[in-house]
Amino acid sequence: MPKIYYVYILASQRRVLYIGMTSNIEQRVFQHKTHAFEGFTAQYNVTNLVYFERYGSVMTAIRREKELKAWRREEKIKIIESTNPKWRDLSYGWYQRHQFQPDAKQPIGM
Repeated sequence: MPKIYYVYILASQRRVLYIGMTSNIEQRVFQHKTHAFEGFTAQYNVTNLVYFERYGSVMTAIRREKELKAWRREEKIKIIESTNPKWRDLSYGWYQRHQFQPDAKQPIGM
């Protein structure tokens, strides 16, 4: 089965945005939510998954991540609201008891 790569946008309650790329979106979002690593998302509590795209190529995903990061804030808001107008956390329910519980400190591979 081919590997899937994700480009994603997280937001805080105050709508601070973070754009990232991963091959394991469930684990990576969990790491952000639990502040497994120090950095921007932990500092600004950027934990809600509000947008993501899937890619079959790591190079395409990296290019798209860089493209989105270069966009003005207004453009980022438009793409989020095109599919998620209420800015709901798309990962809601992913981590219920007795379900997927990733090892937050384990590095994710590409």
